[in-house]
Amino acid sequence: MSSLNAPVTELKGVGEALAIKLERLGIAQISDLLFHLPLRYQDRTRITPIASLRSGDEAVVEGKIAAAEVVQGRRRSLLIRLSDTSSVISLRFFYFSPAQQQQFQPGTQVRAFGEARAGATGLEIYHPEYRLISDSTLPVEDHLTPIYPTTAGLHQSRLRALIDQAFERLDANPEALPEWLPERLRQRFALPELHGCLRALHYPPPETDPEHLAAGQHPATRRLALEELLAHQLSLREVRLRIQQDGAPALPDGRNLQARFLTQLPFSLTGAQRRVLDELRLDLATAYPMLRLVQGDVGSGKTVVAAMAALSAIAGDCQAAIMAPTEILAEQHYRSFRAWFEPLGIDVAWLSGKLKGKQRLDTKAAIQDGRARMVVGTHALFQSDVHFQRLGLAIIDEQHRFGVHQRLALREKGEAGGLTPHQLVMTATPIPRTLAMSAYADLDVSVIDELPPGRTPVKTVAMPDERRPEITERIRSACADGRQAYWVCTLIEESEALQCQAAEATRDELADALPELNIGLVHGRMKPAEKADVMGAFKEGELDLLVATTVIEVGVDVPNASLMIIENPERLGLSQLHQLRGRVGRGSIASFCVLLYHPPLSQHAKRRLSVMRETNDGFRIAEEDLAIRGPGEVLGTRQTGLAHMKIADLERDADLLSRVTPLADALLAQHPQASQPLIRRWLGKEASRYGQV
Repeated sequence: MSSLNAPVTELKGVGEALAIKLERLGIAQISDLLFHLPLRYQDRTRITPIASLRSGDEAVVEGKIAAAEVVQGRRRSLLIRLSDTSSVISLRFFYFSPAQQQQFQPGTQVRAFGEARAGATGLEIYHPEYRLISDSTLPVEDHLTPIYPTTAGLHQSRLRALIDQAFERLDANPEALPEWLPERLRQRFALPELHGCLRALHYPPPETDPEHLAAGQHPATRRLALEELLAHQLSLREVRLRIQQDGAPALPDGRNLQARFLTQLPFSLTGAQRRVLDELRLDLATAYPMLRLVQGDVGSGKTVVAAMAALSAIAGDCQAAIMAPTEILAEQHYRSFRAWFEPLGIDVAWLSGKLKGKQRLDTKAAIQDGRARMVVGTHALFQSDVHFQRLGLAIIDEQHRFGVHQRLALREKGEAGGLTPHQLVMTATPIPRTLAMSAYADLDVSVIDELPPGRTPVKTVAMPDERRPEITERIRSACADGRQAYWVCTLIEESEALQCQAAEATRDELADALPELNIGLVHGRMKPAEKADVMGAFKEGELDLLVATTVIEVGVDVPNASLMIIENPERLGLSQLHQLRGRVGRGSIASFCVLLYHPPLSQHAKRRLSVMRETNDGFRIAEEDLAIRGPGEVLGTRQTGLAHMKIADLERDADLLSRVTPLADALLAQHPQASQPLIRRWLGKEASRYGQV
């Protein structure tokens, strides 16, 4: 009997055309059929008396044909009257052949399955699945009938027959699908064995609750979901191990340079910043690459921590680079690092997609020959034509905007010098601990959980949009006092074009209502240079009011802005609202955020807005966001190593995440040889992608 790893074309009846359809479902090998789980189930395990049927019931009925005729209504149909000892039901076919019509002779015994619905003749079943039977002792199904995800031209019955063939092979050779979780571990984590789980999900016994199965709550589904989450975490840990096998520059702490830097700052570091810096110093002093995620709430001072780490690299005769996801944020970093580093005699280079011609060539040359010790940029930093002389530290800001592979591409930039750079990853979107441990299993995690002194918490209010005139007056009064304000227009139907139109219309309305103010506009369809000019004018105080889309969500720092209006906040997640609110309250003046919603609000929206009113704590907001929206949305799953799940669902299986890390620890300690095969089983082609990073 050939292996379950053989291509599906080895199964009876699978030619090239069918193989292409199966490929669309992610089924290439015979074993893939075993992991192609049903969406839902039908109960065909008992015959239901016709009299007990209600409209909407799916059931198997059996009886004798009392009458059969073609009826002319709005549509011509074949109508069969089927009676058992309790009552009569109609089977109606709108598509039928003369041969089919001949089959249905009065007195013939028929067993049929379908959904009973109220029709012209009472209860009717449209286009039932049926068979003519000569023997009423013919057994019914002995398990619930699975309904699988399928594709055009591939019928359920065909898919079931192929899965039956896969199970025949498994039964003939159980070793072909190894159980990689040893029994001791399964007992400790209360996990049923693999073959039994697969059988229970494809052929559930009649007493199984189909809703429990379909909701993914059956112990068999949970076991498979946990194994899949485990495989993803193991793959990320493997990435970490591979990177840490490479040599990295052991960097000095650069205390002299850091002390000179700190004397320039108009503030002292917080206890949390100092604690995280100590963790970074220990990592950077080792001769293998640091891989650390620093989480810090909006305004907690992550950039200063990044600058201190960069000075360690520069003191160690290396270069440091910081990459940001948007031109606006990257330019802001460039201005900050220049102001901080140039007085220390350190050249800071700027590289983005919009840098062209001679300027770009000069910047690339300065990066390559090492004159630029500090490099700031966007995605442009990891383009193939950018070469560093000796990159010792790669800093990635707003990690959730970059994928695992984009972030690892920067690592290659240091390898020309024979060393792998240390990596510092930062995010202002706090991620609940269990989630961070699973999604970022390749990173150590540090938290800056303290705001600098002198920050006044932003006061948040929610108001219905019919009170717009009041808000307009509030802007007039704040700007008359020399303050500045933001007005944020949120997403409309996921369309950037409509979003920009809405922002333009809002700017025009506000310009009519507030003719004495200078009003700027920033949206996603503007050229980066235009956006930067408007943001620069706002930062310099030349504009009183900035109307913007959510492009200003991350990192823009204008301490004089004290009022933020967010229109239709019910369209956004909590973490995004918190990010936007973080654009104000960056100085010592009292700041306000107005959530201008459109009633009526859903229960979810009410809960979100009330959380925003109650707290400014980003970590509490992250926990609430997780509870309301689920992990997939909070993480931006595509960007993590947890994308492309076959069975696990981050939302449904969130409670399993806390079990993944201890299970991975135990497996690697007791049964390390199982790690690779588990990764291959669940990640398939993806596994090799992780292997190459």
